Amino acid sequence: MGAGIRILVALAALAAAGWGVTRCAAQLRQDYYAGVCPDVESVVRDAVAKKVQETLVTVGATVRLFFHDCFVEGCDASVIVVSSGNNTAEKDHPSNLSLAGDGFDTVIKAKAAVDAVPQCTNQVSCADILVMATRDVIALAGGPSYAVELGRLDGLSSTATSVDGKLPPPSFNLDQLTSLFAANNLSQTDMIALSAAHTVGFAHCSTFASRIQPAAVDPTMDAGYASQLQAACPAGVDPNIALELDPVTPHAFDNQYFVNLQKGMGLFASDQVLFSDDRSRPTVEAWALNSAAFEQAFVAAMTNLGRVGVKTDPSQGNIRRDCAVLN
Repeated sequence: MGAGIRILVALAALAAAGWGVTRCAAQLRQDYYAGVCPDVESVVRDAVAKKVQETLVTVGATVRLFFHDCFVEGCDASVIVVSSGNNTAEKDHPSNLSLAGDGFDTVIKAKAAVDAVPQCTNQVSCADILVMATRDVIALAGGPSYAVELGRLDGLSSTATSVDGKLPPPSFNLDQLTSLFAANNLSQTDMIALSAAHTVGFAHCSTFASRIQPAAVDPTMDAGYASQLQAACPAGVDPNIALELDPVTPHAFDNQYFVNLQKGMGLFASDQVLFSDDRSRPTVEAWALNSAAFEQAFVAAMTNLGRVGVKTDPSQGNIRRDCAVLN
């Protein structure tokens, strides 16, 4: 069982990491800010590195925040907006209540660092900062560093009702996962690669409790792993308790996720089904053996995810002065 199971009393759950708005063929490009804020990527990277040094929770929290943003109304930073007046924002939908505060804080601090550069003030969108920050936390955790496309505008609205049906629960089977990702122009291969974000982060006991009931343990789960989970998440456990998604290399962004699936150690049903279903198993087995192939697929999937529902027309978005408040 490798490092075994460590418990986090929870700001942090990377629970049903889910990730609909169709990816549009917007004109994103890697050098988008070259003329107005040429050092934006290094400024963001430095701010993110400082945040990761403060707490490793930052890694999984930021990655999950990106998924939840893009799968609801596109990659437009609408998940960061706070509720106000009569409007309940996306972040207060039940599916988003377990998003760790450290993910939001990463974007807020990176935005402040960028805006502190005079020529960059109010020139860089929160949506793009989230894309850069996600890339940076992955690299800082040992995962691939890759070029990101930029040029997104921030969304003009954020409503809790828009979240309904857009994020996959941890109980989804392969067909349900494939269908939801396809609605975002993401392939089954993209879905499997993006699921490996569960190589970092945490999940509350309630998200997998149905799999470890003493009278009916999920037969696709390794018995020893199930026993460890039962001990860590007994009946009546504090709902704030959260466990690491990857019990072997919990802080490393690597292909251990797929090795764990081969051993029956996927925490969610939606994880383990990728190995137990014959249609997706070959991909899991291939990436368990070849980390370079996984990283290549992951970078491609993240690029595709970053194109979901982006807004580049000023009639659809703007550059938010405060990421948490609509202009």
